[in-house]
Formats: sequence, C-alpha cells, structure tokens
Amino acid sequence: QVKLLESGGGLVQAGGSLRLSCAASGGTFSPYTMAWFRQAPGKERDFVAAINWSSATTYNPGSAEGRFTISRDSAKNTVYLQMTNLQPEDTAIYYCAVGRNWGPEALGENGYDDWGQGTQVTVSS
Repeated sequence: QVKLLESGGGLVQAGGSLRLSCAASGGTFSPYTMAWFRQAPGKERDFVAAINWSSATTYNPGSAEGRFTISRDSAKNTVYLQMTNLQPEDTAIYYCAVGRNWGPEALGENGYDDWGQGTQVTVSS
C-alpha cells in the first residue's frame, strides 16, 4: 500500500496561486498514475488532473485546464499541482491519489487504489 501525504493548501485571494505537493511512500512509485481530485462542500469528489508513469497528463477541461499544471518528480516520489488564477469556486479539499490505470479509467475515483487525507484550499473573493 502506498501512503500519500498532501501539503501546500491554505487561504489565498482570488487571482492568487498555490502549489500543492503529494509525497508518496511505502511502495513502488512507477509505473503508477498519480492524480488530484477535489471535493467542495456539499459536492461530490471530482477529478482535477492526472499524470502517468511517462509523464503524460490529462486535465478536467471544465475546472483545471489552462490554470492548473500537474507534474511529478520521480526521484522524490512527489507529484505537484501548480494552481494559478484561483477563484472562489476552486475552494475545496484537494486529494492526491495513486493507481495503475490510464485512459478513461484514470478520470474517475475507481481508477485509484490509495488516497491521501487531503489538504484544504480556500479562495477568498
């Protein structure tokens, strides 16, 4: 089982930026897909972005594409989510996840085996 620890969340004003980090331990980091999901209050957890073992990436076009960038540092077993131009609707708990799928399976929660505890991102208007 891979353990995931997210960090980097916090309070930011609209238009600001944050970089989330997710450090993985306890397993083989490759060939895994790493992803970020988020859950806003009263809503379901939604896919944000994913990166696979070859550093191919995919994004939720409705929320992340163009503003968020996912990357990974395999030497550090860490995945990042750089978020820019944050808006109040980006307020959510952001979760890191790891799995072995790519393609359509990587866009849903069922495509992932292990999850972090989440980090809160709050964007004020």
